[in-house]
Amino acid sequence: MPDSNAILLVSCQDRPGLVAEVAGFMHQQGCNITRVDQSVDVEHGAFRMRMAIEKGEPDLDRSTFLEALSRLCERHGMASTLHFGEERSRLAILCTREPHCLHDILQRHESGELECEIPIVISNHETLRPTAEFFGIPFLHIPVDPATRAESEGRLQSALEEHGIDLMVLARYMQVLSPEFVEGWRNRIINIHHSFLPAFAGASPYRQAHERGVKLIGATAHYVTAELDAGPIISQQVIDCSHRDGVVELTRKGRDVERTTLARAVRCHLDRKLLVQGDQVVVFE
Repeated sequence: MPDSNAILLVSCQDRPGLVAEVAGFMHQQGCNITRVDQSVDVEHGAFRMRMAIEKGEPDLDRSTFLEALSRLCERHGMASTLHFGEERSRLAILCTREPHCLHDILQRHESGELECEIPIVISNHETLRPTAEFFGIPFLHIPVDPATRAESEGRLQSALEEHGIDLMVLARYMQVLSPEFVEGWRNRIINIHHSFLPAFAGASPYRQAHERGVKLIGATAHYVTAELDAGPIISQQVIDCSHRDGVVELTRKGRDVERTTLARAVRCHLDRKLLVQGDQVVVFE
């Protein structure tokens, strides 16, 4: 996105005239609206909107614009976030031993598919150091032990702050983060879980799926909350399976779905297409 562009996300209780109010404001500020996606959750009366804008007036002052936008939102009870085009998110990827999701994200980033910076890969094992180094990304090993978990999370937090991280991506990071840590990164940690949640949460979902004889397996990308595998869902995909598939075959099939599901969730976050309302994530496509 050019420096003159921005994305506005808005949510509030629905009432007539909201889109017109925001559109009129943008016109008054000399901005051009290039796209609007809006919808209403009729059951809960929740309004949500994503507006792409570009600066029409070259001398538009950003601080003056932000102050005026703040007054508009306060007047109408709107929660809003504004992301300017030059802001590139900085990702930290956390992994353990499974390479497929890490490799996929790094490959997509190298090809220019993901508009972000990835200054570090962090793992509780040394296994995937060669993968990170192949892509020229610094690798940090932070061992995790139940007796020293608080110390490990302290080292993790320090590394994230040092590298100016905006978003953590758990690419099959097989560790549970403490509620206190997660709270400090609300809606800024994306996890990939290898099942179609809420089915088969926790460990060994492919074995659970095999034992239940399911005909579909899937993957779920979600924001991390204190409750394990229960955060707001961003993206889900499924693939067919049958009674002929053992745990090994289900795992092989599942890896393909995990890759694409996680990549889609990360891309939507980077493109400012996600808006969290309660336990739900609104995805603007």
